[in-house]
Amino acid sequence: MPPAPKLASFPAIRGALRFYQICSVITGTMLLLLCAEMLAKYVLGYELFLGGSGGLLWFAPVVETPNGLESTGDGFNLSLGILVAHGWFYVVYLFACFRVWSLMRWRFPRFLLLASGGIVPLLSFFLEVRVAHEVRAYLKTREDAELHSRAEHSSLTQAIPTENKR
Repeated sequence: MPPAPKLASFPAIRGALRFYQICSVITGTMLLLLCAEMLAKYVLGYELFLGGSGGLLWFAPVVETPNGLESTGDGFNLSLGILVAHGWFYVVYLFACFRVWSLMRWRFPRFLLLASGGIVPLLSFFLEVRVAHEVRAYLKTREDAELHSRAEHSSLTQAIPTENKR
């Protein structure tokens, strides 16, 4: 069993947890947008564009060519932008997972579970709630135990009579 986190690292754990929660929500949202984009492209045959000849926000049909699927739209390909943004946010999400995992000193399979939150739709939202609850409960339990042991120690030292030195 890995050693327990040190009390001195608790502020860092709280900061890492907050960063993880933010990254988890952003990555989960980007993953849902990516899934919607993939459905629109591969099932419906359209890509989303920003600007260009179709207006502010519009769908352009995707045509099959010998080189694969190609869009017929001009302007900024928002579908591709969502794909790239999710990829970069996933890297930041992995860093956030690593920080929480390493500070909490969990086993490696736990890191793999956290990392899968960025590639399995909706999982990051469930993990964010579960991890936050678990980490906060652990920190509170450890801090309460530390306060209790300090109170016991101080009551023991006061109960032992001290001799007056001459």
